[in-house]
Amino acid sequence: MLRRNFLKAVPPALLMPQLRSAPRLKITDVRIVNLRTVGETGKMEAAWNPGTVTTQRIGGGSVIEIHTDQGLSGIGPAIDNGALEAAKAQIAGKDPFSIEQLAGPLRYYLGQSPRTVSSLEIALWDLIGKAAGQPLYKLWGAAKDRVPAYASMIQLSTPEERARMAVELKSQGWKAIKLRAHYQTLKEDVRLVETVRKAAGADMEIMVDANQAQSFGTWQPGVMWDFQRAIETARELERLNCYWLEEPRLRYAFDELAELNRLVGIPIAGGENNRGVHEFRILLEQKVFDILQPDIMVADGVTGFREIAGLAKAYNKLVIPHHGGGNLGTVAQLHAIASWPHAPWIEILHDPPVAAYTNGFAIMENPPLVDKDGYLNLPQGPGLGVAINKDLIVS
Repeated sequence: MLRRNFLKAVPPALLMPQLRSAPRLKITDVRIVNLRTVGETGKMEAAWNPGTVTTQRIGGGSVIEIHTDQGLSGIGPAIDNGALEAAKAQIAGKDPFSIEQLAGPLRYYLGQSPRTVSSLEIALWDLIGKAAGQPLYKLWGAAKDRVPAYASMIQLSTPEERARMAVELKSQGWKAIKLRAHYQTLKEDVRLVETVRKAAGADMEIMVDANQAQSFGTWQPGVMWDFQRAIETARELERLNCYWLEEPRLRYAFDELAELNRLVGIPIAGGENNRGVHEFRILLEQKVFDILQPDIMVADGVTGFREIAGLAKAYNKLVIPHHGGGNLGTVAQLHAIASWPHAPWIEILHDPPVAAYTNGFAIMENPPLVDKDGYLNLPQGPGLGVAINKDLIVS
């Protein structure tokens, strides 16, 4: 009774002093902003999608802007044109600070496209940061102000070329490289890692991704592993002192993955294509992965993404998110990772010269760049701390 009376006696503004100085905002519009492509860098075949060649571009695509009656606006990754009116219907006239009130309706009415929900929530959080005058990682906890990046390869290439790439990256300051284990045989995969380990030395971390969980079902392009190949590969990678083995079996082969995790010493990582907090709860309860890899654009919006990280901390597991799309989604993940003490790395898709990470970051005027020590330093501007390059905006 005493506590109840005390709460009645205290004005609400005193219970939330951090919000007293923030302007009261109302969302007035959601817009898609198209961006000009600066150029093309070449064609590439991703290891996990053999037979499909894509053109890599600098800049291009689009972003969204959420506008308010106070002149502030927030930016987020692209959404489909067809989702624009539905997005407006859910958030127009609302206060961007009301994230928890907006989260449910966004998932109910737009949840068939998790990317749309995530993009809107990133833009809403960018708005909140701008209204509060603080970068997001400080609003979320500020466990650190810089994060080491690992260079995530895209192509399969050859062992010799990947070894050359590892040595070049190491000379630039990168402390880790992720290789794609997609050869026809286990022997070839092991030779890839052995060659890179010999060239890069013991002081460069090597992560290995099998990409066996791309499909919802039981088929996907390229080589598919069975349980025996997964366990034999894991033991070979452990011998080579690799940091983790990623997604060595089907997305929903939870029992097999848990058994694999029990039998080997190398950490097993995964979860980039899993959706919803409930799926990650099952992964944790069944001890499927040592390292969770939710993606902010896939998992369950920013709200669900942060809830997954909280679950992982409760289970004493690491969170090292999937790359986040390569532009504003990656920057949003950088802020989240910097707020989590149990998140030691950020994944950066970086397979130069054709697929350098700077291709996607080119849409920003002031993107964070990997420094000579291999770190991304957190943007210090409010919100995401980055702005769209005005020269690329298509009027």
